[in-house]
Amino acid sequence: MTDYDAFPEQRQALIEQMLLDTGRVVGADAARKLGVSEHTIRRDLQELARKGLCKKVYGGAVSQFKQADNFEIRVLQNVQEKTDVARRCAQLIRPDSCIFIDSGSTYLAMVEFIPADLELTIVTNCPQIAAALCRRTNGELILLGGKMNVHTGSVLGSEPLNQIRDMLFDQTFIGVCGLDPQAGLSAVYYEDACFKKEVLKQSNEVIAAVIADKMPQVARYKVASCEEIDIVVVSRDTHTDAFAHTSLQIEVAE
Repeated sequence: MTDYDAFPEQRQALIEQMLLDTGRVVGADAARKLGVSEHTIRRDLQELARKGLCKKVYGGAVSQFKQADNFEIRVLQNVQEKTDVARRCAQLIRPDSCIFIDSGSTYLAMVEFIPADLELTIVTNCPQIAAALCRRTNGELILLGGKMNVHTGSVLGSEPLNQIRDMLFDQTFIGVCGLDPQAGLSAVYYEDACFKKEVLKQSNEVIAAVIADKMPQVARYKVASCEEIDIVVVSRDTHTDAFAHTSLQIEVAE
């Protein structure tokens, strides 16, 4: 039997494999599995984080966040998974409500599944989503104005923030860069994180569409804890065991 306490390189290679397999390592679990102390695992995670192979979080680490492509490229990626998740999200929309749809390639796909006869007020900060919705004749469509961010595909800055503060949403479909049971929902860009936080303050129900490669993941800026999100919609191939102890309601798209 290998004495992993005496072979740090082998131990760290195994920890790295755990990160690749599940996206997350819990320090106490790894210590038991490898027969070493939690202090040793913390040192290993520190070394792996220094090499850019993971990001330390409370109690362990998650795999290093993968920088997303810009909006136009993301639209062409994971198309079937996004379509399945988008369809389930659309089924959660309540009639005669005011909803906010955040920028995101999954939410752009969701537009095609919103029933044409559903009476809705739809607010978005994504020009592409607004363009896809402009054929609707029932209800209202509001596109927030401001400076365009080509990476997020959304309008951000002080102008949309001020507009949002005068609105109240029955449901919000919030964009997700990363979702982790401890770190919660996070975003890559500071302006985007600030905007999302303001939207959540104005929302009665928060729904997050999350494809498999975004959970568990931690981006740079925290947006909300898991307790602040009501429903997470995932594909059937997404591993959600790490979120079992949270208050999240997880809907699996079929």
